Amino acid sequence: MFVQVIQGKVSDAAALRERFDLWKKELQPGADGYLGSTFGVTADGDAIGIARFESAEAADRNSARPEQGEWWAGTEKLFTGAVTFHDSSEVDFFAEGDPDQAGFVQVMQGTTSDLAKLREVEARALPMLAQQRPDVIGSLRANYGGGEFSEFIYFRSEAEARAGEKQEMPPEAAEIMAEMDKVMTIERFIDVTDPWLYTP
Repeated sequence: MFVQVIQGKVSDAAALRERFDLWKKELQPGADGYLGSTFGVTADGDAIGIARFESAEAADRNSARPEQGEWWAGTEKLFTGAVTFHDSSEVDFFAEGDPDQAGFVQVMQGTTSDLAKLREVEARALPMLAQQRPDVIGSLRANYGGGEFSEFIYFRSEAEARAGEKQEMPPEAAEIMAEMDKVMTIERFIDVTDPWLYTP
């Protein structure tokens, strides 16, 4: 899988959604290798999203389409400043349900000093997460240069996510989280309370 994380500031979330809805209707049918995407805007106007493709080549073919360039030229005007893009083929994904049914998405952005170790610890944590946090239905992390990452965590609802946060972790889970903290630093949380979920 290849993904692209897109991030910027907007003043009109509704107008941005109209542009993405337009892409879904008119451009998505011709996007060979497109797997789906998640976008949204926070209450503070932070727009963030992640688009998934079968490969970097598929993403490049989509970007090269004239209609894609025209669509982006119009969409970019809705951003109030620079738009950042992060491409990644180093993708970690898991699902306990259907992420495209999520009612709330939280994006964690930060760095890891040891991606291999982080993955090893996560592999041990996933069975426990399924038991302790049934509100989490999936996660998609894009790992890019310098150990940076953006991880999109999909929840059934914000209410369930907040309730889950307040639960006391069993000792074993707390130990695993402590191991993660040694190799992972979360620098920012972005809460998307109205995620726009698009699938082919």
